Amino acid sequence: MKRLSVLCLCCLFTLLPQAASAARIKDISSVEGVRSNQLLGYGLVVGLPGTGEKNNAFTEQTFRTMLNNFGIKVPDNIKPKIKDVAPVAIHADLPPFSKPGQTIDVTVSAIGEAKSLRGGTLLQTFLKGLDGRVYAVAQGSLVVGGLGAEGADGSKVVINTPTVGRIANGATVEREVPNSFSQGDTITFNLNRSDFTTARRLADSINNLVGPNTAQALDATSVKVFAPRDPGQRVAYLATIENLEVDPGAEAAKIIVNSRTGTIVIGSQVRLKPAAISHGGLTVTIAENQQVSQPNPLAGGDTAVTNNSTINVQQEDGRMFKLDTGATLDDLVRAVNQVGIAPGDLMAILEALQQAGAIEGQLVIL
Repeated sequence: MKRLSVLCLCCLFTLLPQAASAARIKDISSVEGVRSNQLLGYGLVVGLPGTGEKNNAFTEQTFRTMLNNFGIKVPDNIKPKIKDVAPVAIHADLPPFSKPGQTIDVTVSAIGEAKSLRGGTLLQTFLKGLDGRVYAVAQGSLVVGGLGAEGADGSKVVINTPTVGRIANGATVEREVPNSFSQGDTITFNLNRSDFTTARRLADSINNLVGPNTAQALDATSVKVFAPRDPGQRVAYLATIENLEVDPGAEAAKIIVNSRTGTIVIGSQVRLKPAAISHGGLTVTIAENQQVSQPNPLAGGDTAVTNNSTINVQQEDGRMFKLDTGATLDDLVRAVNQVGIAPGDLMAILEALQQAGAIEGQLVIL
């Protein structure tokens, strides 16, 4: 009787669904229209200790234009020395809802022949959006993590990247990017990873809290939710919804193989059909040994060099293991570890299993 009770209890635990890891809506999705925007600019970094640009035509043109803006006219027959100046590209991400007067970080990268930006200062530079309008102005001293040194004989040492630097809070926002957050009667959540199951569960989670027909899954990515029009109410409404927890749907069964690094990742949903796998290796070694043939003193022959080749063939013992119906990731890993297969051999086995139709999943080779 006791044995039967234990057996029934084991069967009960087997039939219970495994608890999925719940995630907040804000962690698996984003609100449509609430996004950052990329900004780009072109400017000059000055004050470099001789590590700037050489006599580059477009750098000289930029330098002359900058001086002209300050009312300084450089004669055409005078070639300015610009070793302390470097042309740079400046880029930054403008977060959503950024207001004029706020500051953002910028990254500065040399685009010419400058050896290092360490110790340089970025002059006032306009940062433009995709529409060509200025949204921020950048300026300030660079922080460069790289270092470069060069000797007179041409030897040099470079640590990290000395031609890229950052300016914390180096750009001031001058224009706000319009958005559609407060427009319309609905807001849309877009999943970070498209999945029909997750989209349906997200809509059900909102409907269970707010009421039926509040949220509707449009496709595998988007979920439309009715929301109040008043901006203050909409913010409070969204703050409540985005903290709801949803159980994401299980990922599709995939095996990711990176042939360059030898990295293999097997998803937990991968299943294998019955298959027998044989593993073995053949090693061929060729060694070349040169020998000198010296004739007798009275033979009248010539000294000659002869090649002596040794070919060695070594074949490892063939090994075979069998995978039964419904074999899981643990079964495959355990079998591979017992046989001692190298990553390259495992890639070949996985490709062969895919060709044989023995993998219930997708094999992705990078």
